[in-house]
Amino acid sequence: MFEYAPPLSPSEPAARAQPAAEAARGFHAIDLARLLTGRIITIGLAAIIGTGIAVAIGKSLTARYSATAQLYVDPRELQLVERELTPRSQDLSGLAMVVESQARLITSNNVLSKVIGDLNLEQDSEFGGKSAASFLSGLLNFGSAPSRSSANEKAATLEALRMHVNVKRTDRTFIVDIDVWSREPAKAAAIANALAESYLEESKDSQAVAARRATADLSGRLKELQERLRTAENNLAVYKSKNNFLGTQDTQVSDQQLSSGTQRLANAQAATLDALARYNQIEASRKIASDGGAVPEALQSPTIASLRTQYADARRKQAELMSELGPLHPALRMASKQVEDLRRNIDEEVDRFAQSAKNDLTRTRALEASLTKALDGQKKQSADLGQASVQLRELERDVEASRTIYQSFLKRSRETEEQETLNTSSARIIGDATAPQRRIFPPAMSVLAMLGFMLGAAGSIGWIVVADRLSSPAAPAGAAPDPVAPPPSPPLPPSPSVEPKVDTKLSPGLLRPRPNKPAPQVPAASLADAVRFSLTETDLLRTLNGIFPLTDSVDIVRLGWPTLRADVTSAPFIEASHRVLAVAKARAGHQRAPAIAVLGLDCAEQRTIVALNFAMALTGRGARVLLIDADRRHHALSSRLGINLAGAGVSRWISTTAQPSASGRSGFTIQSVAALSAVEASHALEVARASQAYDVVVLNGPALEPDDCDPALLGTVEGVIAISPAEKPGDGRPRNTVLALGDAAGRLVGIVVTEFGTSAREALPLKQYA
Repeated sequence: MFEYAPPLSPSEPAARAQPAAEAARGFHAIDLARLLTGRIITIGLAAIIGTGIAVAIGKSLTARYSATAQLYVDPRELQLVERELTPRSQDLSGLAMVVESQARLITSNNVLSKVIGDLNLEQDSEFGGKSAASFLSGLLNFGSAPSRSSANEKAATLEALRMHVNVKRTDRTFIVDIDVWSREPAKAAAIANALAESYLEESKDSQAVAARRATADLSGRLKELQERLRTAENNLAVYKSKNNFLGTQDTQVSDQQLSSGTQRLANAQAATLDALARYNQIEASRKIASDGGAVPEALQSPTIASLRTQYADARRKQAELMSELGPLHPALRMASKQVEDLRRNIDEEVDRFAQSAKNDLTRTRALEASLTKALDGQKKQSADLGQASVQLRELERDVEASRTIYQSFLKRSRETEEQETLNTSSARIIGDATAPQRRIFPPAMSVLAMLGFMLGAAGSIGWIVVADRLSSPAAPAGAAPDPVAPPPSPPLPPSPSVEPKVDTKLSPGLLRPRPNKPAPQVPAASLADAVRFSLTETDLLRTLNGIFPLTDSVDIVRLGWPTLRADVTSAPFIEASHRVLAVAKARAGHQRAPAIAVLGLDCAEQRTIVALNFAMALTGRGARVLLIDADRRHHALSSRLGINLAGAGVSRWISTTAQPSASGRSGFTIQSVAALSAVEASHALEVARASQAYDVVVLNGPALEPDDCDPALLGTVEGVIAISPAEKPGDGRPRNTVLALGDAAGRLVGIVVTEFGTSAREALPLKQYA
């Protein structure tokens, strides 16, 4: 209803504002209300007519009723046997696909055909059956139209029933809803329930058919597999008998004999070596030792031990007699003879041991030779059987494979035969459909009446507005503006009587007239169009610098500079700041953020305070502000923040959590960029605009000094705010500032009169610090 034109820049002619005012007047709310009030009867009649038409349409439409039956379709079927016909899927996505497939099965031809047959829907006129009217029309046509075939009628009924059914699955569940609409509530419920029951029956029948088909296929293969197994076993038996394979399947007799002969030969060889070693030891002992009874076998013999005992006693007795009797004494000679006999007996016994060892050696050698000969024969037989075993193992593998396949098919056929009568499906009906009490189409008569009323009224209003606009004559180009529009604020009159006072410190290129050009005049239009506002001591709240230590996130209310109060006293300054922002936005357009430079003569600290509070006023209503310290001579803001100016592009975040003000401000964030030159300030401005992270860019400076002010930098901003400290009647400081701007004076959008400082504080009755 309302249309607001964008703010006009001072450079636009007045002729462009007149058509905009005329256009805004055509959409004025008061004119629209007057127009509609005069046509209230027409609007009412149109609304009543629309209501009647909507109700009539609703009465003429055929009512539809929807019934819903709910099924629980769990793809994880009952496991009644160890092995099932279809493998189970454990993947969640696979389970969801199974449920979707089962939902599509509900609308299959088999299920729908069962429902048609159970409910006799072929004779129902709603599903393509013949009604009484169609029967009478057929009689009147006298059979001119060909009758449809039975197959075509069934296909038409199937298609009609499918259009009445909607099956959907609830997300992330196994619940399937069967929605059926019909002209009769009871019929809709009956069809929904019949569909659910037919689906369960079809699911059971499909499982039985699949099991029966699998059983038939398996049984057909059993006879062939059995014959193949019998043939393989016969071939194996004949081959084993032909090649003298005796023993079990795992161990043959020849292998057992070879293993036993090898073991016996090894034992015989060990016995031969043992007998040879014993014989050699006995012979060596007999040759070396003076005492023949020192042989180990002799020492272990009880006979040798007895003889040696007797020999020792005889020697002792001989020694006693020799000490008592002479050498020719008969008793001594008898004792000596006894000693010789015992000695001879011991030697004979040792000779028998040696002969026994020799006999053992001969026997073991003979046994070893016989075993070696027998083993050679067994090896030859085993080699022959080994060559024949290659074919034997092939026949055995054939028999084993045939037996395994036959047993597997036999077991599986028995399982599938039993599964024909088992119902492993876990699907069930969890909600029977009931006859609906309300129709789904058309909507209720109250809704139709309200909709017709609104459409009739809206159509009549649109017709009235269009007819009025087409019948109204165009306003003349030179017509006076709408008297309802507020008059523009009167511009400040220039002071021609006051001669501008030029500061000798300013740049000659900016202030002094060049030799080939006339002296620049004060642009009176810039002073007249600029927003004039002030920043007084009563608007500010002074703080003491360093009350609290500064951290990485600097609080600007603790910098020692005066900031805006959190009450209504600062409201004029805030409102004026936003008017300045509106003008700058109108000049910048909607594609980029506007830039506003705060400038002044000999007032670096006051200019910085104004720029800081101007940014605070803008951020108080949600604007994102970037504050650039472009004063490369004083750097008042950067110095107070402690930013290192050794390198360009240094940035630091300044955050404030000021007290809530009248505008509801709770806090804001400003990024300060300390630029060492006008080129760096211009680069920072372009980077900020390209990032689109800020709504407005405020430049603190540059200072209007001969070496600091860069006209190219001022040419990139959309607005300039001039600072006039402690303005007095007849003071020409604002004009001097505008004159110092040179070509950028046309960008002046505001003049701030600063009435704070030492003299202003002394004039106040009390001092207030935070």
